[in-house]
Amino acid sequence: MQSGCKSFLVHKEDAAAFNSNPLVSVNVACSCLNPVIYSLSSFSPNPGFSASQAEDKEIIVCAIQTCSRLFGALLTRDELFVGKLPPEEDSVQGNYSAEEKYKIWMRHRYNSCAACLGELMGHEAFQVKETALCTLMKFVELEAKHPLVKNEWSFNFPRELLQVVVEGLIQTDQNSSLLISRFQEYMEQDDVRFFVMKAVAENLGNVMPKAKQAPFPIYQKNAFALISSIIMPSEESEIKNFLVKHANQEEWKVSKLKEHRRAFERMWLGFLKYKLPGSLYKKVLVILHDSILPHLNEPTLLMDFLTVAYDVGGAISLLALNGLFVLILQHNLEYPDFYTKLYSLLDPSIFHVKYRARFFRLLDLFLSSSDRIWDRQFGREAKSNYECVYDQTSASLPANVFKMPEDPYKMDEKEPLESRALESSLWEIKTLQNHYHPDVAKAAEEINLPLSQMEQDLSEILESTAFEIFDRDIKKESKDIPLEYRQARGLFGKKDDLFAEYFSLE
Repeated sequence: MQSGCKSFLVHKEDAAAFNSNPLVSVNVACSCLNPVIYSLSSFSPNPGFSASQAEDKEIIVCAIQTCSRLFGALLTRDELFVGKLPPEEDSVQGNYSAEEKYKIWMRHRYNSCAACLGELMGHEAFQVKETALCTLMKFVELEAKHPLVKNEWSFNFPRELLQVVVEGLIQTDQNSSLLISRFQEYMEQDDVRFFVMKAVAENLGNVMPKAKQAPFPIYQKNAFALISSIIMPSEESEIKNFLVKHANQEEWKVSKLKEHRRAFERMWLGFLKYKLPGSLYKKVLVILHDSILPHLNEPTLLMDFLTVAYDVGGAISLLALNGLFVLILQHNLEYPDFYTKLYSLLDPSIFHVKYRARFFRLLDLFLSSSDRIWDRQFGREAKSNYECVYDQTSASLPANVFKMPEDPYKMDEKEPLESRALESSLWEIKTLQNHYHPDVAKAAEEINLPLSQMEQDLSEILESTAFEIFDRDIKKESKDIPLEYRQARGLFGKKDDLFAEYFSLE
């Protein structure tokens, strides 16, 4: 590598001669870049660089910039072979003119450079990755304007070169989230975003079947980071920002919203058909109802994914509620056990999960037509959790809040209609009126009052945490400091006081 790079450094000052003598400059650039690629395995995997490695990094960046200027000029001047590229050996022996042999040879060097840049997107130094990415995207733009493949139609886009970029972004062995963030500016262009979605779908189909032998969690996280950052247009009139301009732009399928949605749908279905890590499962469900379902041609295709997620239990079931509700309400999804499963989610642990605020908002939406079965279940949860503040929705509550001789409610019954909740009462709420925390006691006392026609806003309570409640309480200034919750009567209290029974002042 050192001899090649030294040769490059000697000729670095002659960069102005690229346009006049491209053949010499190709030899210089490729003699530097190729050995650098082959030496990647000798780099230390540690984040820090030694002095020699820092020098290697600078040499790689300089070589990439050289190739960027060189092949950018060749593409602009149409000095690369156009059409089906023959093997390099055949071009030497074949019946080609000297100019054609030169262009074929140049085209092979260009392909080698693109492959090297794709590999350098996996380099440990971000500066190298970023430079390789930007150079490849420059080639994508130039190759779109000066196509190297003859197509029967008039619209061209270098999909193979963009596939190299996508493969570099969603690698299997290292996190690419920072590089994907750098790539966001390119996906603001509608044609780039469209072909990225198609390239991701193709890449998933090639890589993920191999995951049966060995899972690829890093690859899946990189893929999610890329596809979750895609912002889809809502109207066809929004599709007007293109990297490649065409005379009859409106006839190009990339300008059709239906085609964008089809590519978007195929990409997400290809991603979700494979088993996801638990953390990724939650991230998908958080954005699914808002950023995925509205942009699918057939949202019901995600029915199996959501029903399986809903049956998993815990936080994943909570997050699946939103997507399921959209399918039930807007797309006539039939889910007979939906409310039975929802009933089973009302467990004391629900008050300690990260997504409890979202769950209770959804629950309020699902139960817009209230039922005393749900009121009874809330009473049980309130008894077990001081943080739970009861939201009054049933007009029948005040008439039946006192404890019955024997509670008929079946706490462990999974089927709501078999729980005998309608025969029970909300004596647990009544019990909480004596809770030590004044906020809980005050909230519990509201069931003694006539019900308001307006629903209470619980958003502030749902977002609060135990730490915030404690922090708020210790900052309160009390005028009267309570030392005894029962008022004292005399030194030894009442006659039946235990202390008075054993001690006397007489």
